Amino acid sequence: MASTGTIIHGVSVGEVLGVSTLAGARLIGGRAGLDRIVQRLNVMEVPDILPWVKPHELLLTTGYPLRNTPQSLGTLVTDLDERGLAALGIKLGRYVDELPAEMVEQADRLGFPLILLPNDVGFDDILNQVLTDILNRQAAMLARAEEAHRALVQIVLAGGGLREVVAEVAGLLDMAVAVVDPAGHVLESAGDAIALRAAPAMSSGDYTVVPVVAGGHHHGRIVAHSPAGAVRDGDIGILERAATVAALVVTRQEAVAAVESKYRADFLRDVLTGRGGARVATRARAFGWDLERPVGVLVAEIDPEWDIAPDRLLTAWVAALRRHDPRGAVAGFSHEVVAIVGSGVDMARLAKDAVSAFADCQPATFSTGMSRVAQGAELLPDAYGQALKAARVGRQLHGPGAVAHFDQLGVYRLLSLVNDTAELHSFVKETLGPLALDEDAENADLRRTLQVLLETNLNVAETARRLHFHYNTLRYRIGKLERMLGNFTEDAHLRLNLTLALHVLRMRGI
Repeated sequence: MASTGTIIHGVSVGEVLGVSTLAGARLIGGRAGLDRIVQRLNVMEVPDILPWVKPHELLLTTGYPLRNTPQSLGTLVTDLDERGLAALGIKLGRYVDELPAEMVEQADRLGFPLILLPNDVGFDDILNQVLTDILNRQAAMLARAEEAHRALVQIVLAGGGLREVVAEVAGLLDMAVAVVDPAGHVLESAGDAIALRAAPAMSSGDYTVVPVVAGGHHHGRIVAHSPAGAVRDGDIGILERAATVAALVVTRQEAVAAVESKYRADFLRDVLTGRGGARVATRARAFGWDLERPVGVLVAEIDPEWDIAPDRLLTAWVAALRRHDPRGAVAGFSHEVVAIVGSGVDMARLAKDAVSAFADCQPATFSTGMSRVAQGAELLPDAYGQALKAARVGRQLHGPGAVAHFDQLGVYRLLSLVNDTAELHSFVKETLGPLALDEDAENADLRRTLQVLLETNLNVAETARRLHFHYNTLRYRIGKLERMLGNFTEDAHLRLNLTLALHVLRMRGI
């Protein structure tokens, strides 16, 4: 027994039959398997060959190991097929006169090629010629892949990007090629754009997919579309080289973007803290921002229960802002994203679109606050404070994912200034007494009645209508509330305290 060892690439069984030393060979079974790939050759002249064979081998034999056990020929094809062999070549006449019909039938059923070898050709000649063809094929593939790699690296060294890389690969392979991001969005493509729009996450059918990985991070994938079906091994090698180069391009772009983002964030932080200097408008124009017009400020904060990288939030806001106000400013700070947009922009709609762009990070959420209109860059620090306050108070009022405008905060702006939450709790307990707790369903119901009474300015008829109570029922409840809380129907100061206490209860996180 002798084997040629492992080789990466190979040739099909059909191509092996075309070499000159096998000119007299005859295929006697398993024609459907002619496209099986031969990567190594092996000679079987010992009886216990099966433990030693390997996938993609062309096994050659004179039948010597089978001379005393011709009955084993019937199961030999099945055993070799299960081990992934490419084909079996056998010489007849010296040790085995003929192959049983069941062996040929089995080969046809499994698509396992059975080759009758010419008796006048030595195994060494077959080994040498087929191995030479395989090595030449592998050398050609490696040379082609290396040439492609040099061309792709040269693109990067010349300052090219993903567009040039994709165009080069598409030309080399004569296929449609695209680079897509981790979310499946096409970044650059060349060729059949319609086919690439449906690029799958894994290789299947007419599509071959190679991941783009750098630094242990998944940056997307390269997708090649070939209407003819699966690509050749050599083409996959070129796609793998292209994926490596694409990873270099992506990491380079990310590094440049990170530096630019830092400069943008540092400048915007100076503007929002009043340290922008006298040339704010001029410096802003260098970033493509227009801060000379009336603008509004939005602040988006990732809600505390989520541990999400801030750059994910920034990416979502950049995508949303690009559609609403190309001249708007946006930058990411340590825990928030700040956007400055023209006064004509629908800020609520912008915030909603940012939530949609953030969908890949769900169930994580962020809360957004919006400021009043600022008439100049010097008023941006005040507007930033307003937006920040709206984001935080809005989260207290409405929970995670809240969107609030500063003008909608009302008295909650004042309540949010009280840093001593224990004092607020004490005020609520002293003012509402047992109504401050939800342990009793009746007390919670009475608190709801009190809230509607105060909202309607003690209009009994309107309160009864809203709560769907009979007039006399509501009168009874008012009496019970006054026995618990005091004569609030006649004491304006008590009504004010009750209203404030109910507002504090509504603020979450206090």
